[in-house]
Amino acid sequence: MFPLIRNRRLRTTESIRSLVRETVLTPNDFIVPLFVVEGKDIKEEIASMPNYFRMSLDNIEKEVKNLWQMGLRSVLVFVKVEDALKDNKGTEALNPNGLMQRAIKTIKNAVPEMYVMTDVALDPFSSVGHDGILQNGYIVNDATVEVLAQMSVSHAQAGADMVAPSDMMDGRVQAIRVALDQVGFVNTGILSYSAKYASAHYGPFRDALDSAPVDGMNIPKDKKTYQMDYHNRLEAIRETELDIAEGADIVMVKPGIAYLDIVREIKNMSNVPVAVYQVSGEYAMIKAAAERGWLNHDAIMLEQTTAIKRAGADLIASYFAKDIVQLLY
Repeated sequence: MFPLIRNRRLRTTESIRSLVRETVLTPNDFIVPLFVVEGKDIKEEIASMPNYFRMSLDNIEKEVKNLWQMGLRSVLVFVKVEDALKDNKGTEALNPNGLMQRAIKTIKNAVPEMYVMTDVALDPFSSVGHDGILQNGYIVNDATVEVLAQMSVSHAQAGADMVAPSDMMDGRVQAIRVALDQVGFVNTGILSYSAKYASAHYGPFRDALDSAPVDGMNIPKDKKTYQMDYHNRLEAIRETELDIAEGADIVMVKPGIAYLDIVREIKNMSNVPVAVYQVSGEYAMIKAAAERGWLNHDAIMLEQTTAIKRAGADLIASYFAKDIVQLLY
């Protein structure tokens, strides 16, 4: 006897497949990372991230106008700081006329409605390439948190809509929330990198910002004392619960495709939106395989990004954002 229920009826044509599709990517799903450098008329390709660029402020202005025309409504800003401005305490991060602060103002002047998120961590400003202050061979927590709170206020003063602490120090969300509220920035949001793993997927990003830990005696060679151990799942839930209790408006899982189980866990327990960072290594692997003809670039790009959303992501920070929007819309 033939089956009465035939699930394949809903797969027979693209028209019916699209009508019953559960997960659909739209421009509203994406946060666009931007890499900012000093100078003029600079648009330099990042060697390990083909077709992605560091840009000077004049080109950042053009870029955000283009993003807005494409329907992309949010950017996440990172800065590449000159070595001469780096020290162990990240002093330059608090400069009201620093590159980050000027980048925020440039974007807001160019497209006032663009929702500007900013990276809050010391590694771009650190002479040792770490997300915190180094003391006696250890990245200290509380002194770092004090600087992160000041840094967040500086970004808000420059016009940032949301700060995004990516450092994984304990208690930093509450410290940032209190610091922002005390000076009247009650509407400045916090996107917390709540479950950020010590991953091998970050290499191209560190090339982009020259922010890898430096080699040296008594300097930790990696970030495993503050970023999470990728063997752990329950720890991600604990971290996220704490960040929500401390006032995070959005929580993030980073990286993406290798952590979809974590994304679903966080989505199931979270009462705030969940973001995922589809990181530089994920981008670079697809680009490299496609260049060799081993994978269909557009097909794998859409499949992996859709999988991230299907797993529970409400927002996706992705270097593919422009490519996806151009392809689908």
